[in-house]
Amino acid sequence: MKLIRSLALAALTLGVSATASAQQFVNVLTGGTSGVYYPLGVALSQIYGQALPNAKVSVQSTKASAENLNLLQAGRGEVAFSLGDAVSAAWNGDEEAGFKKKLDKLRGLAGIYPNYIQLVASADSGIKTLADLKGKRISVGAPRSGTELNARAILKAAGLSYSDFGKVEYLPFGESVELMKNRQLDATLQSAGLGVASIRDLANAIRIVVIPIPADVVAKIGDAAYQPGTIPASTYQGQAQDVPTVRIRNILVTHEGVSDDAVYAMTKATFANHDQLVAAHSAARGIVLEDAAKGLPLPLHPGAERYYREAGVLK
Repeated sequence: MKLIRSLALAALTLGVSATASAQQFVNVLTGGTSGVYYPLGVALSQIYGQALPNAKVSVQSTKASAENLNLLQAGRGEVAFSLGDAVSAAWNGDEEAGFKKKLDKLRGLAGIYPNYIQLVASADSGIKTLADLKGKRISVGAPRSGTELNARAILKAAGLSYSDFGKVEYLPFGESVELMKNRQLDATLQSAGLGVASIRDLANAIRIVVIPIPADVVAKIGDAAYQPGTIPASTYQGQAQDVPTVRIRNILVTHEGVSDDAVYAMTKATFANHDQLVAAHSAARGIVLEDAAKGLPLPLHPGAERYYREAGVLK
């Protein structure tokens, strides 16, 4: 009996140790280093490191939305940035969007700032409207990334398809910009927060035109995740006027395997350190506690829900 008790105690100890060990790692999944997700992810990793002092917190640069969600489902990350339409597609198992089955382990942590679809052409290309894109060379983001899913939806609503272009590249933001600088591309579509580093870099290197996406095109997309938005004048060098476009909400996502206490601590720390996020990138000004739990296309994680109830934004 003593031997049995000893073995049972050892097994229990090992089980507790394994559980504790599993909870000591927080990997924050972001996007390309020239986008907005990455600097905000670095800031969040520092915030989460303070909120969870016994955790080993890391940041991973990825191809963003779709890859992040698949990594979360596989347990290869604990928190990820993603566009709202990609989250909806993952939760519903939209195969066309790159999700062969429903990613049922995903849980919401917070709705955050909106992305703006920023369609930028070189001034020398002569592109001024969506119709002018025909026959031109364009980059639409990494394959099946959130940006590329956005590109498909918007171009379809505008009566365009990839076959209408002279060349289509599937590249991250930074690489797209380098090709535009070298006159190997005419335009790039980037889904990011306002003032994204890649487009600022491009606008400082060559003359650009920010192409309008009119409200009637936005309406034709037929998805509530896509809303009319505006890129304010002077967001980029040489942009003299406001430009109508599309905005899509970003979401911080986690998965059901992350402990309630850890998600509670991370959610609370996210909003308690809002100024640190704004310092990392101005897009974080769009993160509002009162809206964080509203209209998410997947269930909230219980740890996040506990914080929102405590903060009085959920009844």
